[in-house]
Amino acid sequence: MLHFHIVTLFPESIEGYFKSSIVKRAQEDKKIAVHLYDPKDFTASWKERVDRRPYGGGPGMVLAPEPVLKAAEKALKKAKGKAVVLFFSPSGKLFDSKMARQLATVRNSIRERGRKRPASNGARHILMIAGHYEGVDARVQKILKAKPISVGPYVLTGGELPAAVVVDAVARHVKGVLGDIMSLEEKRISSPAVYTRPDVLVWKKKKYKVPEVLKSGHHAKIEEWKSKQQKG
Repeated sequence: MLHFHIVTLFPESIEGYFKSSIVKRAQEDKKIAVHLYDPKDFTASWKERVDRRPYGGGPGMVLAPEPVLKAAEKALKKAKGKAVVLFFSPSGKLFDSKMARQLATVRNSIRERGRKRPASNGARHILMIAGHYEGVDARVQKILKAKPISVGPYVLTGGELPAAVVVDAVARHVKGVLGDIMSLEEKRISSPAVYTRPDVLVWKKKKYKVPEVLKSGHHAKIEEWKSKQQKG
């Protein structure tokens, strides 16, 4: 089973997504598991702040290191200290399908007499630190030896959406999650344009037809059409 551990200040902002569709079914089938950790739960009291003013000045707040590290520590304890740790940053390596496939087949290892071997329980773990506001104290990334990644050339309010993107994209590559391996667009020729019934859609007095080639049953021509659609 592949375990996703997400440290986030706003777990409620993404937990609903994990309770629907393919990701929900993957959890029910014990293919993946998603665990959420709120840094606010790792403070001495509810009055203690989890964000602080940054050194050097700046307009926003930065997540303090201790609550985030304590939350990560709990996740790593579940993973027996063996997990791939990701840290979301606009300047990080771009997350893509290749990285998703690699993460889906990651093998968390333990050291024994100077050599590595797979963890005995067969479980695999990915820990993600989802920052918010102006980010997370940089020492968190250093202490956890986290790999900085980015889901796109833009800045988001927090790391919650990127974390959900990673879970979704990686889970699709876990054996048995999609059922049919051909459901993976990466494994077949797929078109950005797809059609279903009716053959002729009448909308506001105009007719919109399904391309004849898709109804022809001629697989070679259909694949050729899809290939052209991919190339635009």
